Amino acid sequence: MKWIVLVLAVIMYALIVIFPHKKSWASVGAAILMILLRALGHEETFGTLLHEAGTELINWDVLMIFVGSLVIAELFIYSRVPAAIADRIVLTSPNVGIAIVAILIMTGLISAFVENVATVLVMAPIALALCNKLKLDPLYFMVGLAVMANLQGTATLVGDPPSMIFADFTGYGFNDFFVLHGRPSIFFAIQIGMLTGALFFYAYFARKGSGKVKVEVEKTLSFIPTILLILMIFGLAVLSFVFGGISLWSGLLVILLGIGGLFWYNRREGREKSMELVKGLDWDTALFLLGIFVVVGAVAEVGLLHDFSRFLSRIVGQNVFLGFVLIVAVSTLISGFVDNVPYIIVMLPVAAEMAGDLGLRQELYMFALLVGSCLGGNLTPFGASANIVSVGILKKQGRECSFAQWLKISLPFTFLTTLASSAFIWFVWYS
Repeated sequence: MKWIVLVLAVIMYALIVIFPHKKSWASVGAAILMILLRALGHEETFGTLLHEAGTELINWDVLMIFVGSLVIAELFIYSRVPAAIADRIVLTSPNVGIAIVAILIMTGLISAFVENVATVLVMAPIALALCNKLKLDPLYFMVGLAVMANLQGTATLVGDPPSMIFADFTGYGFNDFFVLHGRPSIFFAIQIGMLTGALFFYAYFARKGSGKVKVEVEKTLSFIPTILLILMIFGLAVLSFVFGGISLWSGLLVILLGIGGLFWYNRREGREKSMELVKGLDWDTALFLLGIFVVVGAVAEVGLLHDFSRFLSRIVGQNVFLGFVLIVAVSTLISGFVDNVPYIIVMLPVAAEMAGDLGLRQELYMFALLVGSCLGGNLTPFGASANIVSVGILKKQGRECSFAQWLKISLPFTFLTTLASSAFIWFVWYS
């Protein structure tokens, strides 16, 4: 059974890499096969296996947070509040270089609470308009939007699916991403990376002009979505403090705020546009997560995760720093080419077990895994959905972005930001 599950998992990963737009089919198909083959338990009936998959392996709290936050993100973008803030940033910036870097930083900060692709889509028109006005090549700006959005998506529980999965596995709440056991947590490690990335882009854009930029400030449509976003953030913070991590109440809060937002949008725009908004949500990733939860449950059940942990432990031995570097480097490289959701689900228990074998705080290796697997998505133009969207927008503008051109920007950016964030984690959590 162990070999059967391993072969099925490898085939699933291969299909995800070859057909990324059909990733949900690959994960759900693999999950169904593993249930049919009784990989979750030889002695159990088929009905019992289905019940176990639906109640023990699939985390509905994470899925509710994911779907609810997607709705709130779409409404926040519809409100035009982010665009209005960006215009005011440009107006108050002393020169072109600072204006562009400020837009990139704002993109990242929004992406810490709003889905990465949605953030890029709302900021792209601002970036392109600024480039047209200043006669700048939009390549650096558009790549910058994608990589900064991906970077900050790691910073909070609601920023990206890997962060939600990480919180579920560790039992961390919303607040634990900021302060954990009296120490600065992953949020601050990412901010160190963000500042490093901002300096990287400023070194390029500082030479592009010194005068102030004049733009017309976008008119906001409503502040209701902003209120919903704030309620989600503070609600999750309070519930995390009360219940000590992700709970059913966390999922219910976010999904109910999303439903409330949909009712508001329906009254404002009508049923047809509301249906378009719902249909346009990232249901493929939601379905993908359903399958992955079951697949990784089967992988763990047959003992493959324990075997892999033992293999890595033999390579690392007692060298803690080697283990740390290995996790960051391998995670960064793999996530540049493979979807980081199944990777991080598989590797979290492995990283935790490796840390336990060495007598370390589990956060040292698990934070290393989170940073590497999330920031590594910046490495290639297909490493993250936001990257693909940015390349597509550039193509519509008549500006092709080749793999080599992307790598010219992403390679130093990914190296510097990953190095800075990882160094912070090492010095704060190695003790």
